[in-house]
Amino acid sequence: MNIKLLYSCLLVAGTIGTAYAQETVDTAMVRKIREEGLNHSKVMETAFYLTDASGPRISGSPELKHAQEWAVNQLKSWGLVNAQREPWGKFGKGWEIQKNYAAMTVPYYHAIIAIPKAWTPGTNGPIKGDVILIKADTITDLAKYKGTLQGKVVIFDTKPNVERSFKADAVRTTDEELDEMAKGPAPAGGQRRAFDRNALLKARAFRTAVTQFLTDEHVGLILTQARGTDGTVFTTNGASYADTAKAVSPELETSGEDFQRILRLVKAGIKVSMEADIKTQFFTDDMQGYDVVAEIPGTDKKLKDQLVMIGGHLDSWHGATGGTDNAAGSAVMMEVMRILKAVNFHPRRTIRIALWSSEEQGLFGSRNYVLNHFGDPKTMELKPDQAKVSAYYNLDNGSGKIRGIFLQGDSLAGPIFKSWLEPFKDLGATTVTIRNTGSTDHVSFDAVGIPGFQFIQDALDYGARTHHSNQDTYDKLSEDDLKQAATIVASFVYNTSQRDEMIPRKELPKPQPARTGN
Repeated sequence: MNIKLLYSCLLVAGTIGTAYAQETVDTAMVRKIREEGLNHSKVMETAFYLTDASGPRISGSPELKHAQEWAVNQLKSWGLVNAQREPWGKFGKGWEIQKNYAAMTVPYYHAIIAIPKAWTPGTNGPIKGDVILIKADTITDLAKYKGTLQGKVVIFDTKPNVERSFKADAVRTTDEELDEMAKGPAPAGGQRRAFDRNALLKARAFRTAVTQFLTDEHVGLILTQARGTDGTVFTTNGASYADTAKAVSPELETSGEDFQRILRLVKAGIKVSMEADIKTQFFTDDMQGYDVVAEIPGTDKKLKDQLVMIGGHLDSWHGATGGTDNAAGSAVMMEVMRILKAVNFHPRRTIRIALWSSEEQGLFGSRNYVLNHFGDPKTMELKPDQAKVSAYYNLDNGSGKIRGIFLQGDSLAGPIFKSWLEPFKDLGATTVTIRNTGSTDHVSFDAVGIPGFQFIQDALDYGARTHHSNQDTYDKLSEDDLKQAATIVASFVYNTSQRDEMIPRKELPKPQPARTGN
């Protein structure tokens, strides 16, 4: 750590200690919020309708639309106003799985664990075919397979990567880890690996050529090994959602154990045959993307035009029902609004919830919402409403309880948040860190200078087992943790809406110039 950075950290610590006593907390309201959030919660009921009752909520799918419409109606039923699906711009093709069956039939029968890659086609009815191992290191190696692959199931030689782990899937953040986070910026990372641009472009061109070759040969099905062990399949996309995307072959992301069994048999010279019946559907009638928005209107004549915003993304991947990613965050933020209405709160500032779409494809829902309402981070040309948002709070790191908050470099907010967390020490939420965290929707707000924050959450088994996987179901949600999270966020929202001043802002970001080159 350099001297200037060390001085900044000490200055932040001193500021937190000085301002901590000056920030008042309405203990009576905190008690009301705790009572409603912890003892009369509806968060699991909301999560049920967003997961089990709606299904996988991949971008552009009927299931996502169903969940959005349910959320709009539920928010209206709680008394929120201006509840709607708000379009943010063109997304592309919707897609869903309508049938998924695959099994090895020779040398014996075994139904495999496998999931179609997103935006790939189906098999156009039941198929049967032998499994063929493709060995090709260069484009010219593909020529020997020309005319031999129609209707076949193809695989590539892939490293096992299914070794047994002796680490626990689910973990809680330790006190030592929280203490380290509270100290300041993370230690500087190690040296980056050398980046070979030419090698990357060559590998990308080869993958494109293989994809096109298999499509031209009309293979029946491609099997690829999914990341994951013990039957867990971490899903990805196998094609573009763009309406101009080229056709590809049907492709199943297969559990490591099933894939390696088939691969071992084929490499040993034992004939393997499979049958499959996969049906997927594309939707092009409406290629717009939508966010769910709703409000509790402000009542203060001077402050009601200002905003406190909360949100999480509602879209998910397709292998399960997106319980921890991110029905958890969406249900918590809906519960926040329910709690505030239940305690008959009339905020000074307007409180707005937003449930984003297409976060998984690149934060599209929140980025376009910010672009439409607040400004363009590429030019830093800001709209008038940018100055009216006090803060945006996000939740999108699984089902674990809140342990504190990332300041995203906004040191002046530190002492304020430290005061607001004080009543929740008994619930395990204590840590305020100057550190940044990324990869979710608060960064869309931070990019145009709006204070945007993500809460610190216990990881549980989010990274190890549920994130983007076929295990990401309602059953993986922790009820007590979600109650705790909703209660704390509701208190933060209450305090932000009632505070005389807006949350202090850090220096505006510099414009992000457009990238050049390939």
